[in-house]
Amino acid sequence: MAIGQSDERHGRVLWSFMMSLDGFVAGPNHDMGWMWTGGYRAEPGVIRGYIERTGAIIAGRDGWDSPGGHSPWGGAWRGPIFVLTHHPEDAEPAENVTFLHREPAEVVQLALAAAAGKDIMVFSPNIGAQLLGLGLIDEIDLHIAPVLLGDGIRLYSKPDGTPIRLTPLAENSDTTSTVRVRYRPISRNRDADI
Repeated sequence: MAIGQSDERHGRVLWSFMMSLDGFVAGPNHDMGWMWTGGYRAEPGVIRGYIERTGAIIAGRDGWDSPGGHSPWGGAWRGPIFVLTHHPEDAEPAENVTFLHREPAEVVQLALAAAAGKDIMVFSPNIGAQLLGLGLIDEIDLHIAPVLLGDGIRLYSKPDGTPIRLTPLAENSDTTSTVRVRYRPISRNRDADI
């Protein structure tokens, strides 16, 4: 069984993000303030489910060092966090956080052991893309916010890469079916009350 595949002993490796409609998970310089100021929310029960099923988190240093990077789900979750960095020696120590300079596949092994059968959440576009390329992501879980950022950190960017086909997780899913999302821009004049 491949690393990351779910069985009785291991949870899944999930790459999870809220992202803008134009594919950004953070603004320039890893700014995530748009998530909090926009008032966006997940479907009822989704965040509670993440908190209950997550046994460990894998994050990148840039996201960790950004404002809000230290408190997964607003501080409602506690557990081991593995932060990949090229310079673990200059990281400020934090409770339950391990800063390390290792290959992402090795960190998945460490996180699976620490998660005690629960899921691993990957909160890094760069690390998630590397793990996807290695076949170590079990599920991509996205929440698309109704906003266009126009610039920032993309969920996935690989200019020289080939497309990665995905399959929906719904019953009777069609791997060629698109997802239709419809919005209209909020105009300051027309929608001043919104």
